[in-house]
Amino acid sequence: MTSLHATTRQPTTPSTALLRIAMVGTRGVPAAYGGFETAIEEIGQRLVAAGHDLTVYCRPVGDERPSEHLGMKLVHLPAVHSKAVETISHTALSSMHFMGARKHDVAFVFNAANAPFVPFFRARGAAAAVHVDGLEWKRDKWGKWGRRYYRAAEQLAVRQADALIADAQGIADYYDDEFSIPTELITYGTRVLRDHPSDRLAELGLEAGGFHLVVARFEPENHVDVIVEGYTRSNATKPLVIVGSAPYSADYTNRIQAVADADPRIKMLGGVWDQDLLDQLYTGAFTYLHGHSVGGTNPSLLRAMGAGTAVIGWDVVFNREVAGESGVYFSSPDDLARAVEDAEANPMRTAAFSATVQDRAEATYNWDEVTLRYEDLARRLAAGYSTRGLSSGRRRESAWSVEVPQESRVAVSTRA
Repeated sequence: MTSLHATTRQPTTPSTALLRIAMVGTRGVPAAYGGFETAIEEIGQRLVAAGHDLTVYCRPVGDERPSEHLGMKLVHLPAVHSKAVETISHTALSSMHFMGARKHDVAFVFNAANAPFVPFFRARGAAAAVHVDGLEWKRDKWGKWGRRYYRAAEQLAVRQADALIADAQGIADYYDDEFSIPTELITYGTRVLRDHPSDRLAELGLEAGGFHLVVARFEPENHVDVIVEGYTRSNATKPLVIVGSAPYSADYTNRIQAVADADPRIKMLGGVWDQDLLDQLYTGAFTYLHGHSVGGTNPSLLRAMGAGTAVIGWDVVFNREVAGESGVYFSSPDDLARAVEDAEANPMRTAAFSATVQDRAEATYNWDEVTLRYEDLARRLAAGYSTRGLSSGRRRESAWSVEVPQESRVAVSTRA
């Protein structure tokens, strides 16, 4: 990784101060959607327990507008419900509210798309760190202009933020190779579930250990279509259970549904927001099939590992970094078919993989440790630490910049 230059500002105040911290740029809490929201809920409640003052900016869900959740203060602001502008419209309003609110010490801004608003947070006297997430400009759901926006936003984040947070080594490598900028490598955590109940699986006609599981938004980069196609080519006897939906991709969903309708072994559940039932699906699955390709450390993958479920994942650097040698990897429907058949034919080996990935999750992806990393960064930022000025924000030529063909756009790594 790029080392910090001598011009980097270092902390100058005690590291025990209690801070006022804002978390911006997500749907907020209570967590019911994705990885950012889960991270905020887990990290935020722990920071509150440590004595810090936490404010979370939220998008309203239904008629509920709680003012507090697990000790975190909540600010609810609307957003334009459109794929292209939902996130940035909400963050724009959040930044305006922030300008008139009581002063915060630090703002954690999630998603590189929100980088244009970082100057507003800094103008109010807060240090600002951007959690840059994955390589959003490689996602097929964004058109030409969407991908250009994300690439420009990454450059703004490099220039404007006081720190960049990467949740995977591959993302840290990307910012090093593209911009020669250091990042804070802070992964997600997960809960470890042992001897978890399975009584609610009967509601869905399922039994523990008797099905393969997919949990994903229906987007091309998550390869749910590849998983479904591969499963239909297999001789698997355990059913495939698919949890997920696609708010903005009806055509993609319909293609998956058509394949599923032709195979009685496939059961599509849609979105499952009942977290207890979702836990039982993760812990009760025989294998977890993970097709995500362009993010960093994926929370759904970590959740499966924490649940002790064997992983069959898309062959990309981020997934190998998380699951390691205990994962089985695929990059085509035929690969997936072979992996599923092999898992069923060798249940003892599959059980061993399940135990190993759970041990890995417990040892490596711990929310308490993640929170300590965020707390340490917040204190350093509040004390004056910043990486602004270390990079011009101009891209260097690297393997990451090469456009991957539309039909096979996945993350590329220059690292072994």
